[in-house]
Amino acid sequence: MARLCSSIFLFLILLPHLIIPTAYSSATFTLVNKCEQTVWPGILSNAGITPLQITGFTLHKDESKTITAPSSWGGRFWGRTHCTHDSTFTCLTGDCGTGKIECSGAGATPPATLAEFTLDGSGGLDFFDVSLVDGYNLPMMVVPQGGSGPNCSSTGCVADLNGACPSPLRVMSGEEGVACKSACEAFGSAEYCCSGAYGTPDKCSPSAYSKVFKSACPTAYSYAYDDKSSTFTCAGADYLITFCPAPTTTSKKSSDEQNPNPNRNNNLNSGNSEMVYEGLMDTSSAISNTCSHVWVGGVSLLAVSTIRRWLGMLI
Repeated sequence: MARLCSSIFLFLILLPHLIIPTAYSSATFTLVNKCEQTVWPGILSNAGITPLQITGFTLHKDESKTITAPSSWGGRFWGRTHCTHDSTFTCLTGDCGTGKIECSGAGATPPATLAEFTLDGSGGLDFFDVSLVDGYNLPMMVVPQGGSGPNCSSTGCVADLNGACPSPLRVMSGEEGVACKSACEAFGSAEYCCSGAYGTPDKCSPSAYSKVFKSACPTAYSYAYDDKSSTFTCAGADYLITFCPAPTTTSKKSSDEQNPNPNRNNNLNSGNSEMVYEGLMDTSSAISNTCSHVWVGGVSLLAVSTIRRWLGMLI
């Protein structure tokens, strides 16, 4: 056992020189419609990011569609509702203004509930959120499938804010509330938009209107500087995006409770050492007491998986 521990120690010293950094290959986004009505998802890639091949499509009740995005992708998804196919394609909410189902580089006209992603960002992590900053039109939930990290959890808004929308923010179609504007969209003032003199976190505070959103949907962005409770991160995850999810979806946790995607083995920077320690302890509890003196801070998750394979050959 002493020989084994010495070998592990030497291996960890040489590890930075042995491992060639790798990037995530891709991530999949599975969009599911659990609404009682048809939803037309729209997709917009971030500026400077190569657009996905598909930028809009039809999703009937209980249908799903899976889209693959490269590791470098960043952008947003949303649902369009109450759409018509007359001479041109138009929607009462979330319309992207192209006159077609494909949004082709155009974003959602507010109000619209947004699911926002930046894949393989700082530290090799995916960053994601569900945002009501541009208002609300549909309940939406994002649930990571597989992946890891202390903040790799589901987020979204399952509440019906169209019914609970404050009257100055309501978007109506006849007698039906179909969307709920943000206070910025409704009033256009710098105070509500976190712009001008209110353009910094210390100057822009939650408004009475954004607090309505936050109370109904605690993990969703309710205003521009709502970062602390609304940004989530995962390493190596795929994502399930559900329109009109059942309330029980909020209790889902990702990470080890989900099946990991074997195609997304990753090279995670050492900025999150807690994740590394947990991964290593799970690797081999049998040697944890004997070899606890071996320091492994900064070893990437790729290194941990490599150690697993290496130990399998030694023991």
